[in-house]
Amino acid sequence: MSLKEPATDAPTGLAELMEIMQRLRDPHTGCEWDREQTFETIAPYTIEEAYEVADAIHRCDMHHLKDELGDLQLQVVYHARIAEELGAFDLTDVMAAICSKMIRRHPHVFGEEGESPGWEALKAAERNDHPDSSALAGVALSLPALKRAEKLQRRAARVGFDWPDASGPRAKLDEELGELDHAASEDERRHEIGDLLFSVVNCARHLGIDPEAALREANQRFDDRFRRVELLADQPLHGLSIDALEELWQRAKRELALEP
Repeated sequence: MSLKEPATDAPTGLAELMEIMQRLRDPHTGCEWDREQTFETIAPYTIEEAYEVADAIHRCDMHHLKDELGDLQLQVVYHARIAEELGAFDLTDVMAAICSKMIRRHPHVFGEEGESPGWEALKAAERNDHPDSSALAGVALSLPALKRAEKLQRRAARVGFDWPDASGPRAKLDEELGELDHAASEDERRHEIGDLLFSVVNCARHLGIDPEAALREANQRFDDRFRRVELLADQPLHGLSIDALEELWQRAKRELALEP
């Protein structure tokens, strides 16, 4: 079958991509690498592509956003193709499921007039049908650690397990720092560092700050300042004293703060 003749009722571009994937996975004539892939081996690429989409959005780069959205779409088609080969479901099932979910979660748009129980209430009702009845059910283990910490905390807060204001989590930071200072072994220090990071996320949540975005901005500030330090030093950094490095760092901060 020609790639110009879509085999499904999907839009031409999507149908073409589905056929490309089918040919790549063909057990006899496909690509050896693509044939060997599984859900588990492809999952890291799926996560990576989602981050590259977010990066293109952050940089307001529409050209790369178009490309990255295509790469992310490929991941959806890839997983759906593997599932179809296993007889589990196919891309049509995937699309039908998300269409049904979006209509179900927007009764104020697609339902009867005045029918609007709210997004979170609808999601909670869906979770009630899940075998795991915990308020934390459905928070994916594969989420970035900061984002998963925030989601766990928000879920717990919905059922009343939360500080009344930001003073509670702020005090918890001092408590966790004290416990880190007294940790005696590597395992204890790792444990306390984890608790400290979890508490930082909780404090950020109470202050209305996205911890992932805040850390991303801090990473960029460090990147910018360190590169400026390298320029200012004009020599290998490992040959400089800690005092000289600190002086360069403070100068870099001042100079960058003055730039538009």
